[in-house]
Amino acid sequence: MTEPVRQPSTLQALRRLDPFVRPVRRSIIIAMAMALAASLVSLAVPQVLQRIVDGPLASKDPAQIPPAVALIAVLGVLEAALYFARRLYIVGPATGVEANLRRALFAKLQDLPVAFHDRWPSGQLLSRSMSDLSLIRRFIAFGFIYLVVNVITIAVGVVVLAFLNPLLAVVFTLCSVPLWINGFRFERRYHVVARRSQDQQGDLATLVEESVHGIRVLKAFGRGRTKLQGFLQRAEELRGTEIEKAKAVAQIWLWLLLVPDVAFALCLLVGVWQASLGNLSVGGLVAFFATATVLRFPLESIGFLLSMMYDTRTATDRLFEVFDEENTIRDPEHPKHIAEARGRLEFQDVHFHYPDAPEGAPDLLDGMDLAIEPGETMALVGLTGSGKTTAVEVAGRLYDVTSGRILLDGVDIRDLTRVELRTHIAMAFEEATLFSASVRDNVLLGRPDAGDDVLQEALDIAQAAFVHDLPEGLDTVIGEEGLSLSGGQRQRLALARAVAANPAVLVLDDPLSALDVDTEALVEAALRQVLTRTTALIVAHRPSTVQLADRVALLEGGRIIAVGTHTELLATSERYRFVISSLEDEQTYEEVDA
Repeated sequence: MTEPVRQPSTLQALRRLDPFVRPVRRSIIIAMAMALAASLVSLAVPQVLQRIVDGPLASKDPAQIPPAVALIAVLGVLEAALYFARRLYIVGPATGVEANLRRALFAKLQDLPVAFHDRWPSGQLLSRSMSDLSLIRRFIAFGFIYLVVNVITIAVGVVVLAFLNPLLAVVFTLCSVPLWINGFRFERRYHVVARRSQDQQGDLATLVEESVHGIRVLKAFGRGRTKLQGFLQRAEELRGTEIEKAKAVAQIWLWLLLVPDVAFALCLLVGVWQASLGNLSVGGLVAFFATATVLRFPLESIGFLLSMMYDTRTATDRLFEVFDEENTIRDPEHPKHIAEARGRLEFQDVHFHYPDAPEGAPDLLDGMDLAIEPGETMALVGLTGSGKTTAVEVAGRLYDVTSGRILLDGVDIRDLTRVELRTHIAMAFEEATLFSASVRDNVLLGRPDAGDDVLQEALDIAQAAFVHDLPEGLDTVIGEEGLSLSGGQRQRLALARAVAANPAVLVLDDPLSALDVDTEALVEAALRQVLTRTTALIVAHRPSTVQLADRVALLEGGRIIAVGTHTELLATSERYRFVISSLEDEQTYEEVDA
């Protein structure tokens, strides 16, 4: 029987934040000292009250009252100033910790392989980078400081109560024991519910994001109401969890409000009795209850401070689930370097399957062998599911091969740094992804230091002259994912981006599928200029794309079964003729449908 994994304690979990908190630890300590000083000042006020009651009021000497009242006023102003200074002082360091965490998380997300992003819903990542980090920042700026300060204040206050009257202090302390017992019970219950709530918020964010991105499809098929029902179901589940959280908090608040009132009542009975026996002065009794009143907020605040701590612990756990993800695609310890890439790309017995593929499932690439010579254009042809897109993705090391190797100019691409590899190999995908940035920034993404001549040449090759008609031309900011543009316009900008990178190897995954026949012909004619000076691997879903290639490779079942010119394969390979005829049928259907 497998033993359950032991969960770290809340303090152990929160200690994982130490590398980010360490630079501002001094600021936190200073802010804590200010808050503690303010609490101690508030504890000093009852002692002044005792002197007033037992002194000027008892002796009926009004001349001594104004100085004592002035002292109380000074203490009140000092307390307020200390609270204000603490808030002003800590806001910068706390937001700095949040900013550093957000930068580290974003950098981690950019560094993690595509396989990670295939598994994780974007809404879960979004909730971690926004709401979870905000929880951590609020705990650092407020919750942690006051949790420590209030515990110290309670301890000092109990000592002051004991000094005023030991018996009353014992009664007050014993009445506080149920608070601590229920606090520990609250931790166990609240942690589970808080984690469920934050996960459900991430799921709900994912659903909203999917619905917004797919709004055209939902409207086209009239399925908005169905999606709404799914949203309402998830929202109702989150509501139920939030109610469960509220009940847990309400239960701890019941004890936090009830116990002090019971303690006050018992202490009042015992205090009056002690005063009647002469063991406690009236001023001492007043000071005792004034001190107990000061302690009431620290005692009551333990509830929401504990809930804040457990929310933060959950947020920290969720954050480090991402930080703890292993990046399986890393730079080598001793990288090699290609001074001037010629562009020879070779697949040697390449096998690949996704990390989460079922055991026993066949490899998507099952011993692929293919060599593309410098300056050569190779078209990769195959039926759906043959492994064409997978071959493109492993060539750019978006995924690592399961076995075998891919060589660039005789160097295993895993021996190059990822930065260097992606300066030598540029890619354009069938699904063109653009960013919320200007046309210029999108096209020069892979070569941001290039000049306008490179930019214009890339746009000319991609037949993307339409950008000059946009409101601000090349400086027009494209909307989210470029959805304000047509599919063909997005593809042309994505192709221009790959061309502008000026790579040694250009990998194109059917980059012209959304273009009309006339535009496609113009793009192909312009592409021939580029393909004379670079190596190219083109996944062809259209027979017209094959015409760009010097040679064609037929991929089937993850293996190359034939290589040659288009004419040679038509003459010698029955399977190739079948595949080409299938592609022609698909293209005819697309043209008629359009």
